[in-house]
Amino acid sequence: MKEILLESHNISNLFFGFGQFNYHLIDALSKHEELLKKNGLSLTLLSKNPSQLAQDFSNDFIYKKYHSLQRKPLFRIRKKYDLWHSLNQNTKVEPYHRIPYLLTIHDVNFMEEVTGDDLEKRKQLFIEKLNRSHAITYISNYAKAMTHKYFDVPNVDEFIIYNGSPTNALDIPENYQPKILPKQPYLFSIGEFLEKKNFHTLVEMLVHLPNISLILSGKQTTSYGNTINNLVVSLGLEDRVFVTGKISELDKNYYYKNCLAFTFPSLREGFGIPPIEAMKYGKPVFLSNKSSLPEVGGKHAFYWNHFDPEYMAKIVTDGLDAYSKDQNNYTKNYITHANSYDWQKTALEYISVYNSLLK
Repeated sequence: MKEILLESHNISNLFFGFGQFNYHLIDALSKHEELLKKNGLSLTLLSKNPSQLAQDFSNDFIYKKYHSLQRKPLFRIRKKYDLWHSLNQNTKVEPYHRIPYLLTIHDVNFMEEVTGDDLEKRKQLFIEKLNRSHAITYISNYAKAMTHKYFDVPNVDEFIIYNGSPTNALDIPENYQPKILPKQPYLFSIGEFLEKKNFHTLVEMLVHLPNISLILSGKQTTSYGNTINNLVVSLGLEDRVFVTGKISELDKNYYYKNCLAFTFPSLREGFGIPPIEAMKYGKPVFLSNKSSLPEVGGKHAFYWNHFDPEYMAKIVTDGLDAYSKDQNNYTKNYITHANSYDWQKTALEYISVYNSLLK
């Protein structure tokens, strides 16, 4: 058997994109046990809580305990795996030996978000990972283009493998309602409260949509959350803008299913799962035309070319009008587009890459 280590310790952070990626990819790989066996592949998962993963996934996987010391060169994992898969570009856990190495790149947003010594450290870490790589996978063409823009990428095989999306829209109990629920139709958006998410533009836009509310969900880890809250108060929108913080999967899917539309004005996304999740419910989706979002959102989403509040409101009004006049067709196209992103397909593509590196 060829032994592959998946550096997956971020799987414990399910409120973040890396955690979601790790969990869904590994879950999909676990559903291809027979194919993995047929190809002679054995997967080892590195995580903080191996016993929990052993309950969640395949009994045929090997589960290895992550320790923070493993980030230090002297304490790196010394076993010579046949292949090491680094599941994101930020992890500091590396193999001790120079062994076959696959790097998955989600984005290089730090090149536009970080400055000074912090930027130099991030660049150095990333360059070292690039130079270790025997192949690179990207989660979008945008991620690949930005990597080549800022770095000298080694001459290795490169693959675009899109993320998947949940297989089906979540079944929500008939009488279920979240604790926070506006009395009027609402727009929904979700993501970590970072400046790049651009949530403040939605609040400003709402001034021009007097009969609509807004729900903003996601972990507030920076001062940007305070900026949003202060803006809501200054514009007198306390009764129409609802900032929920982190929410459950059930609440998230309730909001997707029952919102008037999903809005996502983000400036930088390596992929962007939330718009795809909203499309599972056939909902109209309004996105910025930045980064990977036009690539991922497809031709039936509505796009903002800039963020003037009145202009944004008009795009929403016109888009909702177009959607209402042809709702069946829009709904069908949204669901079809969302279903084209399939974690099972994603897992098969990674297995193919594993095989190509282990010939």
